[in-house]
Amino acid sequence: MATNLARVAKDRGIKYFLISFVDLFGGTRAKLVPARAIGEMQKAGAGFAGFAAWLDMTPADPDMFAVPDADSLVQLPWKPEVGWVAADLWMDGREVEASPRIVLKRQLARAAKKGYRMKTGVECEYFLTTPDGSAISDPSDIQPKPCYDQQALMRRFPVISEICDAMIELGWGPYQNDHEDANGQFEMNWDYDDALKTADRHVFFKYMTKSVAESHGMRATFMPKPFANLTGNGCHAHVSLWSKDGKKNLFLNKSDDAGLGLSKLAYNFLGGVMHSAQDLCAIFNPTVNSYKRINAPVTTSGATWSPNAVTYSGNNRTHMIRVPDDGRFEFRLMDGAVNPYLGQAAMLAAGLDGIANKRDPGKPVHLNMYTEGHKVKAAKTLPATLLDALRLLERSKALRAAMSDEVVDSFIKLKMREWNDYTAHLSEWERVNTLDI
Repeated sequence: MATNLARVAKDRGIKYFLISFVDLFGGTRAKLVPARAIGEMQKAGAGFAGFAAWLDMTPADPDMFAVPDADSLVQLPWKPEVGWVAADLWMDGREVEASPRIVLKRQLARAAKKGYRMKTGVECEYFLTTPDGSAISDPSDIQPKPCYDQQALMRRFPVISEICDAMIELGWGPYQNDHEDANGQFEMNWDYDDALKTADRHVFFKYMTKSVAESHGMRATFMPKPFANLTGNGCHAHVSLWSKDGKKNLFLNKSDDAGLGLSKLAYNFLGGVMHSAQDLCAIFNPTVNSYKRINAPVTTSGATWSPNAVTYSGNNRTHMIRVPDDGRFEFRLMDGAVNPYLGQAAMLAAGLDGIANKRDPGKPVHLNMYTEGHKVKAAKTLPATLLDALRLLERSKALRAAMSDEVVDSFIKLKMREWNDYTAHLSEWERVNTLDI
């Protein structure tokens, strides 16, 4: 039986609810609902005009309703009179096909029918900047190799500790916080869990981090490459498939001949992701700016920490896929702009395709891809621009079959509009370099 939000509001002193959904661009939308009305909203949903968000709709479409999932409820640690709930989108009595959370739930249902349960964890990197985003917030954070810099980390202790304390209070199991490879960049890790729960927490984490940063006079950004000379924001995802009851890791094989601790099922899943990796880029790296991270020159720290080809290895961070431990993968392609629901849905769709078609990922590559990548002749390269990525996604039979033409076409349609808007603007670089040609 679903949790009664009206009763929870009374018990916990919640006065308002943010009924929240994520659109195709990864933007978080919400309505603020007083607790007196949450009972009806839990049944019928909060009404929205779908065209007003980044969804493939028109002003002529009927009302869209965001029906809250009570199991996702989070009481804001910094504002406990407000509760946040993730919502599923409905229109005309049916689920909205291209709603990102629905897309993930359908992939999880497909997996469940085959006896699989996906568990994931995410590593969300972000910068703390000045309010206008033009510079990092800490002028003393100037080390050429600032990763794990204790002084810089502790100068931001008030922000980091407030976010971490909130995660502890929420029961997420945070276990480490660090200064990342770029000046002004941080990462916070919490326990992995079922994929839908992780995706909901990913959405909320971004909202929470931005809110806490604002309260301290700063801005938190998950933009893939906010500063040209610094490492970009990745969003590495750790993935494994489990038995339907969640007790057995189906990716685990201690006797793996390759020494990576992976089962045959895991290799087929991995093969599916590598088969569709170029097509997945548009979803994993969904902005124009994304391609300034994965195709970047060396940064001031000496490495970009982002992949440049479709390869996998053991515990080697220069590859698109790393196997850091037995029974799981780390996908290093996704960046900070990834839609929390679509990213996991696309990865699962590709993995299930790999299992169904017994796709072989080939042998792991035990080289430094940054310095020796040229030796791997058969490795597929990643697209250079968002336009290239969208064209690859458009032709992907595997993802269309798994996620439906409507979802893929809606995403491409809106992202092409964004690309065309970007190319319509003249940059200062163009003026400097071509005005006198």
